[in-house]
Amino acid sequence: MYTQFFGLREKPFSITPDPRYLYLSQRHADALAHLIFGVSHSGGFIQLTGEVGTGKTTLVRTLFEQLPDEADVALILNPELSVTEFLTAILQELKVRLPEDRSNKGLIDVLNFYLLAAHGRGRRTIVIVDEAQNLAPNILEQVRLLTNLETPKQKLLQIILIGQPELRELLARDDMRQLAQRITGRYHLEPLDLEDTGKYIEHRLKVAGAGGGMFTPAAIKEIYRQSKGIPRIINVIADRALLAAYTQDTRSIDRRIVRLAAAEVYSPSRKVAWKGHLAATITVGVIAAIGYSTIQNTVPTVPTPDSTIEQATAIARSTVQVVDESPVQADTPTAPSVDASFDTPTAAEPRSLASLLADPSVPKDTNTAFAALFELWGATFDASGSMACAQALQQQLGCWFQEGTLRHVRRLNRPAILSLIDANGDEFQLTLSRLDANHATFLAGGMEYSVSISDLSEYWYGDHLVLWQPGGGNGTTLRPGARGDGVVWLRESLAKISGEPPPTNPSDLYNADLEARVREFQRTRRLDVDGIAGTQTQIVINTELDLPGVPALTKTN
Repeated sequence: MYTQFFGLREKPFSITPDPRYLYLSQRHADALAHLIFGVSHSGGFIQLTGEVGTGKTTLVRTLFEQLPDEADVALILNPELSVTEFLTAILQELKVRLPEDRSNKGLIDVLNFYLLAAHGRGRRTIVIVDEAQNLAPNILEQVRLLTNLETPKQKLLQIILIGQPELRELLARDDMRQLAQRITGRYHLEPLDLEDTGKYIEHRLKVAGAGGGMFTPAAIKEIYRQSKGIPRIINVIADRALLAAYTQDTRSIDRRIVRLAAAEVYSPSRKVAWKGHLAATITVGVIAAIGYSTIQNTVPTVPTPDSTIEQATAIARSTVQVVDESPVQADTPTAPSVDASFDTPTAAEPRSLASLLADPSVPKDTNTAFAALFELWGATFDASGSMACAQALQQQLGCWFQEGTLRHVRRLNRPAILSLIDANGDEFQLTLSRLDANHATFLAGGMEYSVSISDLSEYWYGDHLVLWQPGGGNGTTLRPGARGDGVVWLRESLAKISGEPPPTNPSDLYNADLEARVREFQRTRRLDVDGIAGTQTQIVINTELDLPGVPALTKTN
């Protein structure tokens, strides 16, 4: 669609493994050299690993073009086979006539005869297994046994295993040591760095027939930030950015267009600069939720042990983060005392956000932002201590990350850390401490800075993190069928917000009537209407209760 608009012969960022588009970064050149060396020296194994999308398959395709004429290759793309199917696939790839005896022994005998004949003609045979991390242990053992096919002087079969990082873990197992000992070359392919990301983009554009300069330096930096240097993700984002630029009738792709393209590529769950501070929170919060649900009969969503940070961040949006969700004991420390009248410096005259982000005297790092946020809650943050959200848990505070609009932030009415992106694609964190109709006030390094709301919209794309103080039930996500003090708190809170008298002998069962009330509350506040009192719903309830001593962006009285 956009190729003619940009003067391209073809789409430059297709994700198919076309060797013409291989950009040989130092990492990729080293990996290719390892493969070429491996196929030039008969026998044993070569292992190439790398994250999904780093270019392993493209390297293999490039290797095919550089193989010596006397090499015969069997490429196995789907290793999830039985032993018999695996041996059959090798023979078929080598164009060997299958025997009538299709037993494993019959297939191996034919393969051995073929290898000896090929060796006698001066030819070498190579088996390349892609996605090798999916090989079953019995297949790996068969692969190892294949390397026993040899003459008195050399191995008859060269095997190259290509896989994701899990392949390294698989081959490191004790029962795989015999195979691991036969690996003569190992290489792990890392993602591109920022400089190579720019060269990679320009290389692919040049191959497709474009001149340079279509992506601004800030756009390339943003692509790197979004993709973490993984070529496949670079391709997807860059392709979407070209399409977005075409629809906007511009031939210059800037950071803003890249951000829009990345927003289409990624799910709402995105990693941000404070992701490490969230990780510990999620772990502790889920463990606590398990303990609490055992007693309160709630049903929290619990991630599997191999959940990724992206999945964990999504859970962080719906799972409460508190230090201990077991019933409160007599010696349980109380929540931190918050003085709503704490002293803060007087904000200076409004200034442009661009100048604020460019000012080296204004601290804009994650630790400084957390220190300011903790200060607003009357809590203590130790930059050299554990993860920030874990420290919040220890002080009876929840920690919640979300993406949303400024209207969403106003509804929560809690100080928040905002992730801001400048024109160069650099990311900063500032703590939003006050918000009125026209201005936003940030707290950093003990000083306040005021910027216009319209200015903020140019640099903020919705990432924010808040602290909050859980109410009754220690903030556990409350679902229909749950029982406990949290359900009582929910009934009493909704009654108070509605102007009703406190319920007499309120039930501790989350029944259909309470679910209907929660749904109505969520509907009128434009929250997700699911009838579950999760973190967001409880924060909004606390906001409308206007609890004393809780910091707010806008005071209601």
